[in-house]
Amino acid sequence: MPELTTWPDDDPVLVEVWRAGFGVDVLESVHRGALVVLDAAGAPVLAVGDVTRPVLPRSSNKPVQATALLAAGWTPGDDRELAIGAASHNGEDGHVEVVRSVLAAAGLSPDDLGCPPALPQHEATRAQWLVSGRAPERLAMNCSGKHAAMLSACVAAGWPTEGYLDPQHPLQQAVEARLGEAGGEPVAAVVVDGCGAPQHALSLTALARGVLSLVQAEPGTPGRLVADAMRAHPWLVAGTGREDTDLMQAVDGLLVKGGADGVHVAALPGAGAVALKLDDGGDRGRVPALSAGLLRLGVPAAALERWLTTPVSGGGAVVGAVRAAAVLR
Repeated sequence: MPELTTWPDDDPVLVEVWRAGFGVDVLESVHRGALVVLDAAGAPVLAVGDVTRPVLPRSSNKPVQATALLAAGWTPGDDRELAIGAASHNGEDGHVEVVRSVLAAAGLSPDDLGCPPALPQHEATRAQWLVSGRAPERLAMNCSGKHAAMLSACVAAGWPTEGYLDPQHPLQQAVEARLGEAGGEPVAAVVVDGCGAPQHALSLTALARGVLSLVQAEPGTPGRLVADAMRAHPWLVAGTGREDTDLMQAVDGLLVKGGADGVHVAALPGAGAVALKLDDGGDRGRVPALSAGLLRLGVPAAALERWLTTPVSGGGAVVGAVRAAAVLR
């Protein structure tokens, strides 16, 4: 098994945080990590840092995971239900209702969900819940769509819903096999994700290869169905104010899926894919790095302008920027 208990000490700086004022610019912080860009044929055109070491893609695995659920027999009522099955949603009212409809179609209820109860991530919605005294619910948890889809696949395949999060359950065995197939390498380790489901370790190259395979799949295949549903309903994939949603709305044909702890993946048919992991597991540097990778795929800078650099504030004004380091530019 690959070494997963130590961290590479030579990953390069991918993102810089600059702060200015009073006539001087200061490099305040940096984010190290690894990033790979594949061309449309899946060949690497840029590899910065160790892109072969397995990482935990977290929710960036969801698009490929969803194809295993379709292959198991899950038939979503529409592409909105398929999109929520690959989502990390905000818990806004529209998200919760689509998850509820997925469960109802399979004869299930929110009580069947194995994810923990949570408050909505969307700030205004969470505030409404708190003011009204509404308790955390499993439906509002950002991975509830994935869990509802997993349960529905179990019902369709005739597998027990009890124990559906056990790595030895036939559903999870199918998911693991599918991730390895799409990525072109076996899963290196299986651990417990934040939502309680199995989480599968893959290299950044395998992550990018797998998501690229979805956007370039033939129409009507599970991979293409997932990609098309996510791109048709980017708000369901994340939600109001979320970068994944906004990027897919800004760049035609782009599929984007972020994951916890500093992971992001994106793919564009006919162009290629980008996958990255920031060593510190933070969110701040992900999108500038991802956008720098998307430039390598030919996405126009004008379409990415708001993400190539993000502002650093001071005293109510913009006094600096978070931007990709020279190794990506």
